[in-house]
Amino acid sequence: MSTETVTIIDDTTGKKVQLPLLSPTRGPKTIDIGTLYKELGYFTYDPGFMSTASCSSGITFLDGDKGVLQYRGYAIEQLAEHSSYLEVCYLLIKGDLPNRQELDEFVHDITHHTMLHEALKRFFSGFRRDAHPMAIMVGVVGALAAFYHEHMDIHNPEHREISAHRLIAKMPTIAAWSYRYAMGKPFIYPVNNLSYTENFLHMMFSMPTEPFTPDPLLAKALDLILILHADHEQNASTSTVRLAGSSDANPFAAVAAGIAALWGPAHGGANEAVIRMLMDINESGKPLQAFVDRAKDKKDSFRLMGFGHRVYKNYDPRATLIRDICHQLLSDMESSGEHQKLLDTAMALEKVALEDDYFVQRNLYPNVDFYSGIIFLAMGIPMNMFTVIFAMARTVGWITQWDEMMSDPTSKIGRPRQLYTGLIDLEYVPLEKR
Repeated sequence: MSTETVTIIDDTTGKKVQLPLLSPTRGPKTIDIGTLYKELGYFTYDPGFMSTASCSSGITFLDGDKGVLQYRGYAIEQLAEHSSYLEVCYLLIKGDLPNRQELDEFVHDITHHTMLHEALKRFFSGFRRDAHPMAIMVGVVGALAAFYHEHMDIHNPEHREISAHRLIAKMPTIAAWSYRYAMGKPFIYPVNNLSYTENFLHMMFSMPTEPFTPDPLLAKALDLILILHADHEQNASTSTVRLAGSSDANPFAAVAAGIAALWGPAHGGANEAVIRMLMDINESGKPLQAFVDRAKDKKDSFRLMGFGHRVYKNYDPRATLIRDICHQLLSDMESSGEHQKLLDTAMALEKVALEDDYFVQRNLYPNVDFYSGIIFLAMGIPMNMFTVIFAMARTVGWITQWDEMMSDPTSKIGRPRQLYTGLIDLEYVPLEKR
């Protein structure tokens, strides 16, 4: 990083302070304001952290203006074409792509950690039958600390790696069992001769009474979705994991906090919102154009879900990759009834958005949430599981970001400041006089 500085002058006192200007490998230069309060007595104000770098990181690079997403320097397009999800997990955790032996050992390690402690089965029975799978996942992941506490020295790199492997391995089992419990179906144990995504589909949809072979196209589509969601820089849930972990909380607690943040509809629930929008469009009986016109009307609060992105001001690179397999999946699968109507509406809406100047000029292209929701629907995955699968994919990103923070000797407990706007210096009035 460079040694350039930025000079800040206090107009009231005339006092000057020089703040370091940091130059990243790529991306905007960043002003280090660490001494601003000490030198001038000022905080900075940035709601939503729109212009604030909360940490330095070498994991994921994102350029929203140019539509660029890279994991450890590798373009998401190359990883999506050539890698598997577990190879991407290795890349994120270790920092580089594995050779064949390294990958085989890593896959073996993950595959043989997919079982849950048998006592955890009784933990599931403590939830109501109609509990949301995300509520179950938050509780079960947090409870892992009670079952795997022998390797939880957070300052020991080997223990951190073991915890990372356990989380990546066990998350599909937890996710599938959350669904099975809510559906009243028997738990299905993982099978070691299946791939990561095949195993998840097996635990989700198989029954003990008959053989089940995961559909290769569904497994491929799911593996792609997991790759595209593995990490995404300092988003709300990742920042939550880092903040929780900054207190030296164990990794299971930190990841459970991330799952809770992801549960919010403004973050992880976007693909579910897409399907609900499509349902509303179909149930209205109105032509699709009526909703397109509403989206264009500045006086109307209605907006099309699954279009545009807070960070990407260009086409979401993940959407470009997932679009092709979405179309392939829909052409190869036979849907009927309401599902087919929803899928037809989605494809018609996509066509409008890609051809209408209003959307094109504003870069309101279909994003990854638009296509992932459609794929999940076509696969027969219920909407309340959409965010659960998102959490399953993002686990490797969360635990990698947490490990990077724990490895940083300059890391401190998170403690944001505030702009206080409340009352001050009030005199207490005894209860009998109020």
